[in-house]
Amino acid sequence: MSSPIGGQLKKDTLGVPSVIFFVMSAAAPLTVVAGVITIGYGAIGVQGLPFAYILMPAILAIFAIGYVAMSRHISNAGAFYTYVTHGLGRPLGVGTAWMALLAYNALQVGLYGVVGAAASVPLETFFGITAEWWVIALVVWAIVAILGVLRVDINGRVLAVLLCAEILIVLVYDFAYVTQPGPDGVSLTTLNPANLFGTEGGFAAVGAVMVLSFLGFVGFEASVVFSEESKNPKRTIALATFLSLLIIGGTYALTSWAMSVATGPANISSEIGGLLETGDEVKFIFIEAGERLAPVFVDIGSVLFATSVLAAAISFHNTVARYTFALGRERVFPIALGKTGRRSGAPVGASLLQSVIGLVVIVLFVVFNLDPLLQLFYYGGNGGGFGVMLLVTLTSLSILFFFRKNGRGESVLARVISPALSFVLIAMIVYFAVDGFNDLLGVEEGAPVSWIIPALYPTVCVLGILYALILRSTRPEVYQSIGLGANSSTGIAVQTKVDAEPAGVPSHR
Repeated sequence: MSSPIGGQLKKDTLGVPSVIFFVMSAAAPLTVVAGVITIGYGAIGVQGLPFAYILMPAILAIFAIGYVAMSRHISNAGAFYTYVTHGLGRPLGVGTAWMALLAYNALQVGLYGVVGAAASVPLETFFGITAEWWVIALVVWAIVAILGVLRVDINGRVLAVLLCAEILIVLVYDFAYVTQPGPDGVSLTTLNPANLFGTEGGFAAVGAVMVLSFLGFVGFEASVVFSEESKNPKRTIALATFLSLLIIGGTYALTSWAMSVATGPANISSEIGGLLETGDEVKFIFIEAGERLAPVFVDIGSVLFATSVLAAAISFHNTVARYTFALGRERVFPIALGKTGRRSGAPVGASLLQSVIGLVVIVLFVVFNLDPLLQLFYYGGNGGGFGVMLLVTLTSLSILFFFRKNGRGESVLARVISPALSFVLIAMIVYFAVDGFNDLLGVEEGAPVSWIIPALYPTVCVLGILYALILRSTRPEVYQSIGLGANSSTGIAVQTKVDAEPAGVPSHR
């Protein structure tokens, strides 16, 4: 059974650890280590990748200061969409929502493209089973679909077990790499900033590396998505956001450096580049671990690589479902998408829609015999990460405008310095990313896919803005409810009691 429209997510369900598990599972540490860091070294050839994983969480922490400050005044599962609405107006807010749905769908559905490769090794090793990628993808899809309509804390417990196991095996591999180094010994060369910014590819290569490093943190922003379901959300969201950045950043910086120690800084790009030619780059960390550890550790790692993809799919599914739910609750989308389960409090309608989208994509890739690793996982993951980067940029600007007339008791650092600085820094990365998008995808300059993917987001944003303007003319009562969250039927914004006025939504925009 589902609740009527206006139903609320299950409150006081998630504590700090649970939110961290959702955030970090979306970041998928083992998947990033095996499939993203290796590509950064092999395809782009930048030695300074570990320093990028130090720099990126620092930039995102600057953004998070203002982001968390805004979360203290607005609690809504729509996160980016709601914040942009309250800061920059309803039309751009709806445009942002459409971009968010495109980005997170690309990230979530894209994972079905890699799960076959991730699960094939343990299935064959332990069970002697050889299966087509789409068969494995459908099994994972079914698991994600079932969990998506259950209580959010059940999802959190599943993610907790999977996440702790994969981080533990990554640390075991790191220890083996560093204690049994390559020909150059324990070298700190790849931690030198000059090896990031002094790369032969110039700013385009740096931009590609920064997008790749940002991709490893996608999900940190989702802490706010669970604000309505959190215990003591003001404290929970702040702690979960900053702790997630610290843990994720530390893990990636340590591991990417340890990988370079295992081969020697001068050799890592060429060694991974050779594996890229055969499509075996995800095997790099297991090959290096196999030379230093007992086979059982490689077997465990291969299993956890598969479960890492599963954990990320569960986390992103929950994020997408809550964005869709937020729009359904406010009647911007069909009201059926704003319903929650009476017992579970989960966004049932939105979750089922997300499952249907995933199933359709898998079927289309099978029917048209498309490449799941390249065209679904790699293009989808990088495209989705780029989209989230655009969302962070817009949200930084919206935080500035939200606090421009009323500081609401927040410091100058939180309401001015943090959003302004993060807007400039992330906007610069976006610029260089667009310039070097072909490097990021590993295609020739001018290849259609290198400009189609970045162009999708402004196109979708404009369509969302036009849709909002149509709502303003044809359904003004719906237009006025945009961004009001759980109280959209009453016209009262979801915010803390200390706010004396609505949460900054302009009444005539």
